[in-house]
Amino acid sequence: MIKEYAFLISLVFIVLATMVGAFIRRRSRDKCLKDFSGNQVTLEQTGGKTIWGQLRIEHTGLELLYASAKTDGKGHTESSFILYKNEFPSMQALVRFHDDLSEADQLAREKVLQKTYQPGLYSRGKRRFVNLFKTIRDSLTEVINLLMSQAKKATPAGAVLSGQDKHVNQMKQELIGSAGTSYEPLLERYIGQHVVLELLKGDSREDLSGILKEYTAEFIEIMDVDYSTAEQPSPRKADLVVLRKYGVVRHLG
Repeated sequence: MIKEYAFLISLVFIVLATMVGAFIRRRSRDKCLKDFSGNQVTLEQTGGKTIWGQLRIEHTGLELLYASAKTDGKGHTESSFILYKNEFPSMQALVRFHDDLSEADQLAREKVLQKTYQPGLYSRGKRRFVNLFKTIRDSLTEVINLLMSQAKKATPAGAVLSGQDKHVNQMKQELIGSAGTSYEPLLERYIGQHVVLELLKGDSREDLSGILKEYTAEFIEIMDVDYSTAEQPSPRKADLVVLRKYGVVRHLG
């Protein structure tokens, strides 16, 4: 009977951990990348190569959908380009050139820009609440550990629960990791303001002036930048998402 009871609890923990993990991963998208989702963007790689298409975001990476199918040098027909999450370090920048956007996307972008400049009461309150959660999320581990410890002591199934640490830890990692965004006090106060982004490109550094829109643990998003690529050397107005390993906000603009 005890073995059957232990097996049933183990099965419940496995199913619960799997469902929680699948749900969180399915909904998890980087906020900076998500801002460009559905737009025509240019993916600039660290070697200088650029790929252009409509952006689609998944938790495992991103995909650029071509406007029309292309044929490569070997005669292969291609209709999209996929960059997996583990390949993100090869991404120099994700560029949204303003003149590549449709009229509807340009209007939507202007609305977002105005909200960034002048956030409403709801937007300010929501951001403060989220930032508060980020500052205390490290304590969530201790809270969950305390609850599990009490459950092990106070319930008849305590001995069985003690054997489920692997699945409990898996759920904790999914829940806490789902926050996904690191709170950065130095950057938070400059959201919606002009800043200077120092971008590492190969062996050189480039200073870009624009409006800080958002940041996450991995990326920084900056709007209204004059930007050029190796394949298009003439600067054009654009919005950028860059990896924080390549770009840092160095100055208030």
